[in-house]
This record gives sequence, structure tokens and C-alpha cells, in this order.
Amino acid sequence: QVQLVESGGGLVQAGGSLRLSCAVSGSVFVLSTVAWFRQTPGKQRELVAALAIDGPTNYIDSVKGRFTISRDNTKRMVYLQMNNLRPEDTGVYYCNLRAGWNVAASPPADLRSWGQGTQVTVSS
Repeated sequence: QVQLVESGGGLVQAGGSLRLSCAVSGSVFVLSTVAWFRQTPGKQRELVAALAIDGPTNYIDSVKGRFTISRDNTKRMVYLQMNNLRPEDTGVYYCNLRAGWNVAASPPADLRSWGQGTQVTVSS
């Protein structure tokens, strides 16, 4: 069973940076597209960034140029470097993954069970 453990969130002022990490158990990691999602109160969880096993990425428009998703297949880790943070980036961030997911497409319905997430709070 795949387990996802996110970390690295915190409180930061607008313009600051954070680096989120996600530890993934299970051998499925190296075969999967990995992604970061975020959820804010009253809103559905949304895809922030996705990274395929062969390199293609997909970012939502609001984070392009500020966030970078990366992965370490040896360590089974996913990272999200977040720069120039804005108050609207505030939320709980989650990672997930799915084999066979084309990053250009919407997230599949059958993602893995969600981890506990990591809270990011950006103050103005």
C-alpha cells in the first residue's frame, strides 16, 4: 500500500519561499506521474503542479514561474519549491501520484489515498 507523507509547510510572509517534501512508499513511484495539490477552506482540492516520469510538467497558471516541482526517484521523494509566495497560495498542500497519468490531462479519479498534507500560510 502506498503511503504519502508531506512536510515542509509553515508560516511565511508574502514574497518568501518554502520547499515542500513528500515521501512516498511503494515501488509504484518510479512508474508514476507525481503531483502536488492544495485545498483551501470552502474550495475543492485543486491540482497545483504535476511531473511525469519522463520530464513533462504541468502547472496551474497562478503558480507558473514561481513554483517548481521535482522528484528524486532514488529516494522516492517529490518536492515543490515555492518562491515569491502570495497570500492566495495559503492552503493545505498534498502530494499524490498515479501511473499512466498524462500531465496534460485532468487528474485521474483513482489517485492514491491522501496523506495528512502540510499547511502553508502566507501572510500579507
